[in-house]
Amino acid sequence: MSVPMLKIGAVLSTMAMVTNWMSQTLPSLVGLNGTVISSEGTHERIVSGLYPGSEEGWQVYSTASDPDGRCVCTVVAPARNLCKRDPRSRQLRLLTEQVQNVSQSMEVVDLRTSRDLQYVRDSEPLLRGVDGRLHTYVANPRTLTAKGLQELKGQMSQLRPLLSVVEQYRLDLQTLATLRQELLNLSITLTAIQEEIGAYDYEELQQRVLLLETRLHSCMNKLGCGRLTAVSSPITVRASGSRFGSWMTDAMIPSSDSRVWSMDGYYKGRRVLEYRTMGDFTKGQNFVQHLLPHPWAGTGHVVYNGSLYYNKHQSNILVQYHFRSRSVLLLRSLSGAGYNNTFPYSWGGSSDIDLMADEMGLWAVYTSIPNAGNIMVSRLDSRSLEVLRSWDTGFPKRSAGEAFMICGTLYVTNSHLAGAKVHFAYHTNSSTYEYTDIPFHNQYSHISMMDYNPRERALYTWNNGHQVLYNVTLFHVIRSDG
Repeated sequence: MSVPMLKIGAVLSTMAMVTNWMSQTLPSLVGLNGTVISSEGTHERIVSGLYPGSEEGWQVYSTASDPDGRCVCTVVAPARNLCKRDPRSRQLRLLTEQVQNVSQSMEVVDLRTSRDLQYVRDSEPLLRGVDGRLHTYVANPRTLTAKGLQELKGQMSQLRPLLSVVEQYRLDLQTLATLRQELLNLSITLTAIQEEIGAYDYEELQQRVLLLETRLHSCMNKLGCGRLTAVSSPITVRASGSRFGSWMTDAMIPSSDSRVWSMDGYYKGRRVLEYRTMGDFTKGQNFVQHLLPHPWAGTGHVVYNGSLYYNKHQSNILVQYHFRSRSVLLLRSLSGAGYNNTFPYSWGGSSDIDLMADEMGLWAVYTSIPNAGNIMVSRLDSRSLEVLRSWDTGFPKRSAGEAFMICGTLYVTNSHLAGAKVHFAYHTNSSTYEYTDIPFHNQYSHISMMDYNPRERALYTWNNGHQVLYNVTLFHVIRSDG
């Protein structure tokens, strides 16, 4: 076996041993075991531990998906009175943080090792070929010709990158040796703490953890809303259409509707393309066309419960168009709302009225002259389009790049161009606002539509002729009793 392969074997063997210790021995020492909750059709990973948390309740960070496409929630448990009085609790939390740091380091090494292992495997035929040639030339030097020497040099130059891979293995072995020592020290410390706590306290702690896990699982089943804390890297689904437009799926919860709709342009458009699935939309196939009886203005359209809601061209009239019946169900004026580029977003495009949906229902974002150009948020009845309640956010609409609703909170970006951030948030449940600093990558430098879909926990954007998705991370506090 070659030297690189021996080093790979050593790395993988050590990784397996350390990972097994982390997953089995360490949780049992502190009385915590990882729990995976899954239900039919969904996948959810719960990461929990003795982290310092809010005294008010469980803190939960959820995101639409990880790189493997799984839904992820990270849970931070509150400090309890019994543990807060015990200095050993703080020691346990510090040790847990150390374990988390070690785990992250191991993940980095594991990913790098997997990547380099594949590189070595791909290089193995070439390595064997060079080895065979060298044996031939050593056994019979007369067979070495100028052409053969040139070919051998070429093969050796192709193998030169293996030197850096082997050097990285050497460094990774040193890193793993350090991690093994750290884990050994943690094991000794945790064992000492367990013995100090004693059997009675330890069993009580286990019972408390089981009880809290049960309550957590119950809460997680009801978990819905949260506060935006991060936006993922962009995922380009397709490049189609003009610079401006909108695309969407049904935002109604619950809904099994898998259709995707696309509306190209912002001025006097009538043609809506309906695709059966996201896969069909990506490939541009299997679609039907709807020709709207009234042209649209802007890109602030939304599909909710099988109907398209949009702003009629050169008016403040809202239109409800039902896809299956191909008919207009409702027309209603949004009283006082500006239109025809009176109060658009910063990019213009007749974006005066922006319709959107979240976990709470249907919303309209607009402004009017009495509101001095500040963004108004109105909750709408989806059946009548009647305004149920309105809020004046105080944020000038012309200074906003785009806006979207999540869990009753309006989030506003400070630009539609590169370098944009989620800059402002208005909470309708408390009628309060705050300035935020949540960056996101505006990959194609001109966003003309940005809407949240509560079914998928994702932001849909139309960016300079590209249809782009962003996953979002939400922060939750689940109130606990006692």
